[in-house]
Amino acid sequence: MPSSVFVTGGSGFVGHAVIDELVRRNYDVVALAGRRKIDDHVGAVRVVSGSLFEPKSLDAALGGCDAIIHLVGIIMEKRGKGITFERIHFDATKAIVDAARRNSIRRYIHMSALGTRPDAVSTYHKTKYRAERYVQQSGLDWTIFRPSLVHGPRGEFMQMEAMWARKKSPPPMFFIPFMPYFGGKHAGKLQPIYVNDVARAFVDALANPRTIGEIYPLAGPDQLTWPQLHNAVVGHRRWVASMPVPVAKILAAIGLGRLLGFNWDQVVMSQEDNTADISKVKDHFGWEPQAFETTLKSYASHL
Repeated sequence: MPSSVFVTGGSGFVGHAVIDELVRRNYDVVALAGRRKIDDHVGAVRVVSGSLFEPKSLDAALGGCDAIIHLVGIIMEKRGKGITFERIHFDATKAIVDAARRNSIRRYIHMSALGTRPDAVSTYHKTKYRAERYVQQSGLDWTIFRPSLVHGPRGEFMQMEAMWARKKSPPPMFFIPFMPYFGGKHAGKLQPIYVNDVARAFVDALANPRTIGEIYPLAGPDQLTWPQLHNAVVGHRRWVASMPVPVAKILAAIGLGRLLGFNWDQVVMSQEDNTADISKVKDHFGWEPQAFETTLKSYASHL
């Protein structure tokens, strides 16, 4: 059983929850810090500065660790800054897997995404799949998780929903006076999972050898349409309406989508069901993710 865990993406939404869970269970935690601050839990977490793309500093940070949880990922590219799906999903995964092998760290737990597959329609999912394949061929004792939409009080999606409801942030209210989703009745369904359940699964896997070499879809028990999700979060404070997919694609292609909080990949992914059979999770872990409405109520007042 690992005792010292190296976490990438520790300053992110899921990263915060994973580190909280590791500390609660008395693991020694080393977290790689980028530009955002990581809570050190009053010394319980050793925060190291560096980059996944700097092998020497990465090797130094991994000293003494016996497991890695890799959480780094993006939903929006910033090509002008070199932040692309290929760079962050595949190249970063390759860098940390190679570092694990150099430093004889065998236990490796990887965050992918529900919908990842070789024939995916989005670049987001295609690069996630390439990363998964590199992990599977690494020779490490790996476990891969594919979460659906992860929700919680620190999540960018839920914060954006709350700002839309208050008419404070994108989309600009003079331009789109409603809570948008894409594709009307053809839009895919969602199966949101609470961030603390995601963290619980990642940390449980460390001590569960049954999870080695396995891929797990992570989703909550409730399947929702996009209008149901919007209405659950914002109540009846805003009008929810569909934006035609061709219109959304045009806005994304000419750069306006970014101003409105979405990109091309999000448009095409929204037309697919982001749902899963979670019986394998229940069987291998012995618990079931919590319901969406119950968990939302626990933090809705803080959005």
